[in-house]
Amino acid sequence: MSSLFQQLSDSMAETVAAVSPSVVRVEARRRLPCTGIAWSADIVVTSNHGVEQEENIYVGLQDGTRAAAQLVGRDPANDLAVLRVPGGAMTPAQWGSDPALKVGQLVLALGRPSESIQATLGVVSALVAGARKIEDAPKKRNRRRMGQVLMDGYIQTDVVMYPGFSGGPLLSGDGLFYGLNTSGFNAGVSISVPVTTIRQTVATLLAHGKMKQGYLGVGVQPVRLPASVAKQVEQEAGLLVVSVESASPAEAVGVLVGDIITALDGQTTETVDELLLMLHGERVGRTVALELVRGGQPISLQVTIGERS
Repeated sequence: MSSLFQQLSDSMAETVAAVSPSVVRVEARRRLPCTGIAWSADIVVTSNHGVEQEENIYVGLQDGTRAAAQLVGRDPANDLAVLRVPGGAMTPAQWGSDPALKVGQLVLALGRPSESIQATLGVVSALVAGARKIEDAPKKRNRRRMGQVLMDGYIQTDVVMYPGFSGGPLLSGDGLFYGLNTSGFNAGVSISVPVTTIRQTVATLLAHGKMKQGYLGVGVQPVRLPASVAKQVEQEAGLLVVSVESASPAEAVGVLVGDIITALDGQTTETVDELLLMLHGERVGRTVALELVRGGQPISLQVTIGERS
């Protein structure tokens, strides 16, 4: 038994040593630095909340050297930020694919808030797919919130997130990275942003410098549907339109104050958060079905999603 334990222990240490060059220190705030991951030779992905300043940013490498970095862009909804290290020669991380990670697998969270690599062990406790709002956190006054605290799905683990670990990788037994760890959502659990989301964010920020956000141009508030209407649309609530902006996509297709939005592009909209999650960058420019209740009757309009400036 002790031999098996020693083998596992040695294997974990060897794996950490092998990937260590791809884990960097990010100096972008006055207090303790956070961690980053070398996406390519000159690109680092890290946590958005760990990048508090947009100038005088430095990246610390495994050999102890520091390199100046530039902020490329931010994705507050997923607590991600991308940095560029001009002339960088970092060792790019090797990433796994989301379906390969399973609940119950052992994982390591790595961090480099100082010069040396650090690690903590845990298991994958949940894989949450699709756009969600993290609601586990207690309601505290002045609690930090990243954007609307919205994510495109996440990995939940029981690893201990030590100070400065945000922005570091989630490492599985195959020696590949499967997520970026973050404490930025204050959800009371350890959260990792999955690799699919990271890829999308990095690609968008490198191409555009910002994340696209969809735009309808309506002000809404949740409302319960009358029983007869609820039976027709097979849901109990919707979003009452209380304002329509001039020259907006909603105005262009004839959305009126008093309409109740029940679905967008085939997905129900019972809360404001659900509507905001649907207005992600991939829907910008697309023409989709907007389901409404008007005068007690369901109707459908075709609306082209705009981009919020």
